[in-house]
Amino acid sequence: MKILNFLLMCFVGAGACSSVLVADEPDREEQFASKNVTKSTVVEGFSITEGDHGVTIMVDGKPFASYVVDDVNKPYFWPVVGPTGKQMTRAFPMQKVPGESSVQRDHPHHRGITFGHESIVGPDQSGGDSWHEWITFGGLRQGPGNNPDSDQRISTIASIKHLAFTEMEADSDHAVVTEICDYVDPKGKRFLSEERRMTFRTQEDSRSIDIDQVFTACDGEVCFADRKDAGLSIRVPVGMAIDSGQGGRVINSEGEMDDDTWSRAAKWCDYHGIVDGEHLGIAFLNHPSSYRFPTRWHVRSYGLFAANPFAMQSYDPSLPDGTTTLQPGEKLKLHHRIIFHIGDASAAGIENAWQDYAKTAKD
Repeated sequence: MKILNFLLMCFVGAGACSSVLVADEPDREEQFASKNVTKSTVVEGFSITEGDHGVTIMVDGKPFASYVVDDVNKPYFWPVVGPTGKQMTRAFPMQKVPGESSVQRDHPHHRGITFGHESIVGPDQSGGDSWHEWITFGGLRQGPGNNPDSDQRISTIASIKHLAFTEMEADSDHAVVTEICDYVDPKGKRFLSEERRMTFRTQEDSRSIDIDQVFTACDGEVCFADRKDAGLSIRVPVGMAIDSGQGGRVINSEGEMDDDTWSRAAKWCDYHGIVDGEHLGIAFLNHPSSYRFPTRWHVRSYGLFAANPFAMQSYDPSLPDGTTTLQPGEKLKLHHRIIFHIGDASAAGIENAWQDYAKTAKD
């Protein structure tokens, strides 16, 4: 309830790595606490408000997105507001709202916009599953609980632990938030580190979030298994989902449609449909410098929409095993832009938007 109150108040009222394991090193949160963080508030344009549970990004004093870092086993965006003021992700499980029937209250780990991976193995068999949550398998929101009927998979749940915001800047035309996260196994051992940079922009008929992720194998070799349940994901609004029967559609850069887009490689993919009576869409763009570009898409008719470069054989048995291994100190980079727009992909000019995005430089 405290998380929900924080989000509602915001919306109506307004890395370095070492080779030492987490258990043996100074507090990682203290390590980053001394960094200088720029916090900007702008009346006209973008502003960032930091609260007890994360940050909220506003545009001209109106809500754009809240980023929650301490509610479950990983950070997530919710709510996210599109160019016409409509919420652009499913509200469940953060909030039960009219119009989201019990049929659409599935997969509680599909929270707003988030990142996870079903199976990452770190040094000394550390690692775990950050795609799912404890509640997925009968546990609690913030831990496994003691339910004797819970699924054994609950013991594999890992956490993506927010350590610090190392950058927060806002001006008249964009905002930037950079975060450091540790991936921690069920025993509290770190097996991976991530720097996540999020850039927010707005145009006349759209809003966008760039999410740039740099993963570092800080403590030894790390293996990202070939799994379909992995990557950066969005759970689209229920009315937009194909299964709602309100005209929702999916199209990718190769011209494939709806169910034919699942598992296919494409430079962008777009999900559009009806949201509270308006025709709106979400375009998910993959940058040419991102790992395994063009990425494969885990996109479903019920509303899951994920960019997953880690899966190959789990999508198509004829493909080779796609397990990705990072050597100690090695990095893996993912770059995506998410555009919340009016109309379908053609009306929103998504191919041209991808061409522009592809020209942007990435570190």
